[in-house]
Amino acid sequence: MSALSKAREQIAVMAKSLYDRGLTHGSTGNISMRLDDGTYLVTPTGSSMGCLDPTCISHLSETWALLSGDAPTKEMPLHTAFYETRGATGAVVHLHSCHSVALSLLPEIDQDNVLPPLTAYGIMLLGKVKLLPFFVPGDPAMGNAVRGLAGKRSAVILANHGPCVAAKDLEAAVYAMEELEATAKLALLLRGASPTLLDPEQISQIVTRFDVDWT
Repeated sequence: MSALSKAREQIAVMAKSLYDRGLTHGSTGNISMRLDDGTYLVTPTGSSMGCLDPTCISHLSETWALLSGDAPTKEMPLHTAFYETRGATGAVVHLHSCHSVALSLLPEIDQDNVLPPLTAYGIMLLGKVKLLPFFVPGDPAMGNAVRGLAGKRSAVILANHGPCVAAKDLEAAVYAMEELEATAKLALLLRGASPTLLDPEQISQIVTRFDVDWT
């Protein structure tokens, strides 16, 4: 099996895992991966992550021209912006996961850091998560909003839409997305309960030990 075929299979397996556990639904959500030769794989537009045909996953050139497979997701502006502004990005995952979306709707959340400091792993895997405004799906302006962060955030939540996470490879991006959704769920469960948050000293220790970008 070629490297391209293996990568397509990996995306299909990871996508199904997310779908089967309810982190995405219907034809929502999309994944992209940068290959060693500088080309990209992207899940097709209108496809369900629960039953992807690996051969239909879009293969795009370094300049985003379609080489094979079906047409890519309409959310390409999100993906390209992360690759352009965060050089170490090897994969991007965007979902419409319910708890993350619900958190984006609350008026009291910190727009510069949506997730409260509840767990060490939420900080380690995500850093600060920025809330971006609502955009119509596929609007190029969502990519411009990510570019406006100048590569300082690996994770964002689009208001009334869903989270997007960039990481060094597909496995890391999926794990970080899972942590984002789990932390959002915890935040909603604890809403109004005055939970004990990690204090600034504890956060500093995590950031220093695991070299987290906390700007």
